[in-house]
Amino acid sequence: MHRFSMAKHYPAMQPLLALSMQVHDGGRLEPTLQQLVLMRVSQINGCAYCLDMHSKDARAAGETEQRLHLLPAWRETTLYSEREQIALAWAEELTELAHGAVSDALYERASAVFDEDALVDLTLLVVAINGWNRINVAARNIGGHYQVPKAKAA
Repeated sequence: MHRFSMAKHYPAMQPLLALSMQVHDGGRLEPTLQQLVLMRVSQINGCAYCLDMHSKDARAAGETEQRLHLLPAWRETTLYSEREQIALAWAEELTELAHGAVSDALYERASAVFDEDALVDLTLLVVAINGWNRINVAARNIGGHYQVPKAKAA
């Protein structure tokens, strides 16, 4: 079960929460694009708690079941816009850092569809969800019980 209580250590998590909220509320990234990125990074990191949360938040933001189901194979479908595809590729490269860097080729593609402020927000979104994934995985927080806040569900 749980290894430690996130609620007990909530004050220590305030900077990560503030970062997450700033990016979410910044208005530079569409809510559905944000949720796709949060879902994809959480899939890579195997964070059931975050997958539960963000799949429900994505649906509340208007995302379709089909796009959520096909997200692990986003390269194999035409359901995602060019902007979404680039955001997903950026999120994957930044999360996995297989070669120790995000490629110049991807940066060129990303900077063609995101202005600098939006690209920084996208980067910070990926940094934040990687942090949340790692905290939840370390704490062994389980998925399946998240409830969408009424403000998001409306």
